[in-house]
Amino acid sequence: MGFEITGISYDSGRKLNKIQKYKTVQTGDDGKVMNYNYTPVPYNIDYSLYIFTATAEGGLQIVEQILPYFQPDYTVSIKQIPELEIVRDVPIVLNSVNYEDSYSGDFTTRRAVVYTLNFTAKTYLYGPAQTQKVIKETQADLYTDTDVTSKREERITVVPNPTSADADDDFGFTTTITFFEDGKSYNVTTDEDV
Repeated sequence: MGFEITGISYDSGRKLNKIQKYKTVQTGDDGKVMNYNYTPVPYNIDYSLYIFTATAEGGLQIVEQILPYFQPDYTVSIKQIPELEIVRDVPIVLNSVNYEDSYSGDFTTRRAVVYTLNFTAKTYLYGPAQTQKVIKETQADLYTDTDVTSKREERITVVPNPTSADADDDFGFTTTITFFEDGKSYNVTTDEDV
């Protein structure tokens, strides 16, 4: 028995929203982090399984143990990305069964019986996994004018509550709004108001 991949094609009928994320929290060297991956891309992988035997009876014994599982597909649960604990059911469809018997000589000629089973696996391909730490603080300065010389008038700061929250904690947020009349702007490089 032997097999080969005969084709890979995109399956637009199984396409999902591409901005959905699969997430899980793991403990690393820097504490708890969130590992995530975006929605996978659906692909069909076509492959052929070849069964070579010297007798027709030997080939039939092998084929009759495979065919009953495909009606016309057999679904396998695959742990696609163990780090994200993603398990998907992948249907494998039996498309066709072909038979070839090369016997056409005398009794001393070697006989070769070949069964070719063609399958399609409806699988998904994932991009690279990514890691993200917990955002401990966000800050947004608001301006009344889009002119570069305008000065900030309001700052909104959001922090997790409690501030010691980890990636897998169920936490809320504390929002602080500060109003300014000092004519300063926030400098991202120096992390200061100038």
